[in-house]
Amino acid sequence: MAGISLKNIFKVYPGNVTAVHDFSLEIEDKEFIILVGPSGCGKSTTLRMVAGLEDITDGELYIGDRLVNEVAPKDRDIAMVFQNYALYPHMTVYNNMAFGLKLRKEPKEVIRQKVHAAAKILDIEHLLERKPKALSGGQRQRVALGRAMVRNPAVFLLDEPLSNLDAKLRTSMRSEISKLHKKLQTTFIYVTHDQIEAMTMGDRIVVMKDGFIQQVDTPQNLYNNPVNLFVAGFIGTPQMNFLNTTVHKTGDKYFARFGETMIPILPERASSDNIAKYIDKEITVGIRPEHLHVEKAGMEPGEYISIDVNIDIAELMGAEIYIYGNCSDTNLIAKVLPKDSPQAGTVAKLAISCADVHLFDSETGMVIK
Repeated sequence: MAGISLKNIFKVYPGNVTAVHDFSLEIEDKEFIILVGPSGCGKSTTLRMVAGLEDITDGELYIGDRLVNEVAPKDRDIAMVFQNYALYPHMTVYNNMAFGLKLRKEPKEVIRQKVHAAAKILDIEHLLERKPKALSGGQRQRVALGRAMVRNPAVFLLDEPLSNLDAKLRTSMRSEISKLHKKLQTTFIYVTHDQIEAMTMGDRIVVMKDGFIQQVDTPQNLYNNPVNLFVAGFIGTPQMNFLNTTVHKTGDKYFARFGETMIPILPERASSDNIAKYIDKEITVGIRPEHLHVEKAGMEPGEYISIDVNIDIAELMGAEIYIYGNCSDTNLIAKVLPKDSPQAGTVAKLAISCADVHLFDSETGMVIK
């Protein structure tokens, strides 16, 4: 087993196109790391450099204590699971899983034991004599995982392995892969553009944009303490609301003015020294949909501040309702219980939880603390 160290990694393609900029990350042995970001952010390129399928333009890549920049993929002790499964259509499940071991000239009995052991863990023992065309998408994905497992690699690399599955199957396979990681006690690096996959599976998440790392943290810290507007908007469903506001000071208290509403800036959200620099300047206030409540009796002034929202759509999601509306020419989303939901076409008072707002510099996008 092995940790992985990426030190100042760059990937530059012909034409001076830089896909990955100065990527540095320490991945611990047995850690489950997720690389997440929109299409074209460099996450799959980074994974392919770890695998040895892409050359590293600059920087150093270590697996364990071994520098592997010039080491062939087959000698890196890694196994990769691809988005399209990459199964041989003319081979049975057994032979697909055994193929890499046969190339290594492992004894037949050892191959048989390893394949059956992996198939048992993945619940595909009954499929070993079938060919890929006779399998469902979820079963093919299990076979691809099994083919990687039998090699007992130091590192598993998974490149959007669930993107071809339907929503229900993706949900079940997320939990299967998480359980597999716990069973195998191996380092996993997993690439996805789906932030729900990232939030539910990873020990730590690496959020990327345009080839740069934006933030590396645990799922909960990413959600609670995003370092910039991009991370705040990318992590969370529905995405965070952003309000254009101006900072005002009254006495020793600070407020963010949104339309005619003065939103209190509590000391725990930003220090007076930091927020004082923004007096009479624009900042962006972020508020997650679950922190925008339908106003009720008993809500303490100063803890909550109400705004009038024109309700456009109420979207039933089962146990909750997403409210889409508009206030001061700003589109807003609130996540509320069905019993609290206002009707579309009405004006509702929604209360912002002041303790849960996030403050960002409108020019740099960075968080204000």
